[in-house]
Formats: sequence, C-alpha cells, structure tokens
Amino acid sequence: MVVPELRPWRAARPRMARLARTVRPRLTRATATVKPQLGRATAAVKPQLARAGRATAAVKPRVARITQAVAPKLAALPRPSTLQPLKTLPLSMPKNLRTWQYTAGAATAGLALTAGVVTAAGPWDSSGQRTAERDWAAVQERSGGTDHGRNSDTSDTSGASGTSAGAPAPAPSAPSVLAGLGSATGTLRAAPVGKALAAVLDPLLRNPALGTRRTAAVVDVGTGKRLYGLGAGEALVPASTTKIATAVAALSAMGADHRLTTRAALEPDTNELVLVGGGDPTLTARTDPEGWASLRTLADSTAAALKKHGVRQVTLSYDTTLYAGPELHPIGADENLAPVSALMADEARTNDSTSGTALRFTDPAASAARTFATLLAKHGIKTTSPGPSKATGRATTLAKVSSPPLSALVERMLTNSDNDLAEALARQTAIATDVRPDFAGGARAIHTRLAKLGLPMSGARFADGSGLNRADRLTPNLLTAILAKAGDPSHPELRAALTGLPVAGFTGTLSTRYTDGAAGVVRAKTGTLTGVNALAGTVVDRDGRLLAFAFLAADSTSKTEAQAALDRTATALAACGC
Repeated sequence: MVVPELRPWRAARPRMARLARTVRPRLTRATATVKPQLGRATAAVKPQLARAGRATAAVKPRVARITQAVAPKLAALPRPSTLQPLKTLPLSMPKNLRTWQYTAGAATAGLALTAGVVTAAGPWDSSGQRTAERDWAAVQERSGGTDHGRNSDTSDTSGASGTSAGAPAPAPSAPSVLAGLGSATGTLRAAPVGKALAAVLDPLLRNPALGTRRTAAVVDVGTGKRLYGLGAGEALVPASTTKIATAVAALSAMGADHRLTTRAALEPDTNELVLVGGGDPTLTARTDPEGWASLRTLADSTAAALKKHGVRQVTLSYDTTLYAGPELHPIGADENLAPVSALMADEARTNDSTSGTALRFTDPAASAARTFATLLAKHGIKTTSPGPSKATGRATTLAKVSSPPLSALVERMLTNSDNDLAEALARQTAIATDVRPDFAGGARAIHTRLAKLGLPMSGARFADGSGLNRADRLTPNLLTAILAKAGDPSHPELRAALTGLPVAGFTGTLSTRYTDGAAGVVRAKTGTLTGVNALAGTVVDRDGRLLAFAFLAADSTSKTEAQAALDRTATALAACGC
C-alpha cells in the first residue's frame, strides 16, 4: 500500500530543512559542552543506581507473596464504574545528581533545543501567539543553573556580554525568551524595585564606550509600569530599533493575516500582459521558494492561462503604480537597501544572498520583469522587451501569488533587520491609512497608527520605516511602550513584534553576540549607525517577570565596544533578582 505524503508535511518540509541547517552546528557545540559534565554526573549517580537495583531485587520475592495473598480479595471487590486518577508520588532525586554538573548540562541542552523551537515555532493560534512557542513555554521551568565556566573571583568583564565584575554569568534557561510570551507557569515574585535596578544599570550605562549621550527605560510588560528610566523621555537617533515601531504600526493597520499579492493581468484585444507589483519584496525567483511567493509559480500559471486563451506571444509590461514618490532612499544608493519599488524579486539582489548587504539592481521592477519573461519563454511564450505601464480596470487577472501572512513578514524584517521589508511595510501602512505611499507618507502613517494605540509620542519623529534615516528620533519611553503593547493580551494581532525579535546567540542580528552569559536569554532588536548604538527588546528576569527595555547611545566611537557595553547591560537585567 502506498501512503501519500500529507500536504501539511509537504508545506512544512522546507521549513524543517532550514531548521536543521540552522540548529545542527549549535547542537554540535552544545553536545561538546555537555558531554563531559553528563559523564561526570553519570559516574556520580551510578553507585546509587546499583544500590537501588540490589534493593529492588531483595524486595521482589516479598512483593510477589503480598500479591498472591491480596489477589483473591481484590477479585471479590465490586468494580467501580469510573476509575479515579492516581496521585503522582514525589520522587527523590539522588543527592549527587542535584549538582551543578546536571544543572549546567540540562540548561545547555535545553538552550540548544530552544534554538529549534524559536526557529520553527508555529502555526499561529487564535490569540496571535505561535502555538508551539506557547506550549513550550508553558511546560518548562523558568530558572536556569549557574555557569561556572569562569572563576567567581575574577574581575574580567571583557567580551560581548556578561554580568558585572566578579559575578559568574547565569546559565541560560531554555524557556527564558519564550516564557513571557506564552502561558505562565509558577508564581511570579514582585516586579524589580527601581532603586535596585538603578544600582545595577547605572554603572553599566555610564560606560564611556556608550558615547556622550545615553538614554534608557525598563518596563514591566505585565503591568505597563516603568521600573527604570535614564533620560527616558529624551529622543535620540534610534537606528534600526525603528523597525519595532514599523512592525507594530503595520500589524495594527492591516492585521497579522494580511498578504501581499503579485499578479499577471492580460489587457483585452491588445495581448498586453502586465506584471502588477503588489509591494512584496519577498517575491523570489529561486528554484526553492522556501514558502515565499514564487515568481516561477506565477510564470507557470500565467503561461498555462495564456495557452488556454490561445495566446503564444504578448507585449510584456510591468506596473509599479501601487507606490508613489522617489524610489531612492535619502541616503542614496546603498548596499543596505534597494530602490523601493512595488515590484521586485529577491529584493533586487545581484547575488544569491537572502539577508545583509548586497549590490542591488538599479531598476528592481525591470529586472523582475526580465526574469519573468525568461521564465515564460521556457513555456514557449514569446514576449517583447518589458517596459513600464499600468494595468487597466478591464484587464483580466490570469494568475497571482501571495506572500506569507504579515506576521511572517514582520518576523523576517525584525530577525534579519531587513531594510527592504521595513520600507515596504511602511508604504503598505500608508496605503492602509489612506496616506500617499512614499517615504514621507509611510513615516506619517507609522506615527498615526502608534498614536491611535495610545502610545507616548512626545519627541518621536519618523522619516522612514527602516531607521536608516538619521532624522528619525525615538524615546526609550516609546520603544518600551510599543513592546509592552505588543505583549498586551488585548492586542494579539501585534504579537509578531515580539516573536520576531532576534534571540541572543541564535538568530538574526544577535546570532554572533552574547557568546556567554545571556545566550538564549535576551530577545532584542539591534540598531547601529556610525556613532549610534541601540538595543531594545525583552528579557525574563531571574524572578520570572517579563521586562521590556530600551537602551540608546549617541556619539559612540567604537561600534564593537558600544555593542559589548549594551550586551552586558541587557545581561545584567536578565540576571537581576531586584
């Protein structure tokens, strides 16, 4: 018998392949770290297990005799209609097993598993929370062990992360980045006290590596109460932490399930085929689309429809009129961002990269249309050289492809700090808000949507959606309020603004940072321009409280040193039992 492959598995297979490629090296490193400790733990517990085995063998004949004596009496008892569940008996763990070796080993193994959970969690449930992520958080312990890889009496605090001098870094807890986003377990203690937080954070934020101006805020997501502030109402250049605002504005305006559609339309009588851009920068021409909208699929379906109409030759055009205004960002041509067009494939990259900087085609729409023509030719459809046009209301849509839901686009934007997606979502927000979809309109729409959510907009100024424009200004008050709003149970549509944040040591722009104490514990969006460094995100502190934080620094002289200083500050916040 042949069992057909289930459609859900076919859909999930590319994602699982990406997950395997992402997690494999981390599991290898985790295995190498855990193996010696587990070996020692096994050796320590082996004698107790042997004694337990001998004790079991000794009592076995007695249990058999009792069973023979009791069996007739049990058989005579009436059988109940329903069985009552048995209470779970507490088990006593051997003392030697409750050592730091076991704790560190379990925490490290759990951390490796977290990488997979964070990468592959899904799908979304009715509350807007990823089901797998929520369930994983619900069943895990909140506390981690202690990482004694460093001597507790050392004062060395060098590196990209760590806690204050003289203190060993806490071992990462597998559920820390997830716990606050799903079902809570255990009893939470009171929120950190302001004075205690200040005692921890003030010295770290005075680090000269953070330049001449620095601002900060920490908020209890559960209550919305601000717990700490340092110039929290002062607006500084936020760099890419602007994308947090863009994400929440877009989700608020369009909803987590909104999709961006690219279509091919045939004009009547003229045989003009128009490739109509829907503003989806994730449209891809790669052989394996990996779940994104496929230009190849669109070409296949379009060719089939043309042949059905008896058409073998078309005049090919492309329509980018969904967006308005100049395509080039005020910073000019830059490898961080393609010209912003309603039609592009693979973000107009000239190489096979999927994130980060890359040379871009100067006319993304024309490039995508040429690729589309090549794909049609493989089906025997001849085309003219493509040129710009506008589809009329009389045109018949032959085929279309749609992006994943907006929640997935937001997550990709935040995890990879994707500037092309950020500018696209700013324009989509403008369209949804009935504002002209150009740079200025997108910025105005973001401000409008955030204000409608009741967020503190004093001092805030938006000039784009990506944060590449130095005219952007945000306050720590606003950034932490946005994060708290995204965690509000009454706004499940905003949840992707939290689940998309990079995870320290594992994903996106934090994958190479936090190589020690807070790997897997901090979840945050980075922001970096020359002389500007920022970090904003969430942590679950030592007492189980979900905290939102924002740290902004200006006039820094070393990107590496400033990032390390911010990482140490976030690590200290995560370790705080204040």
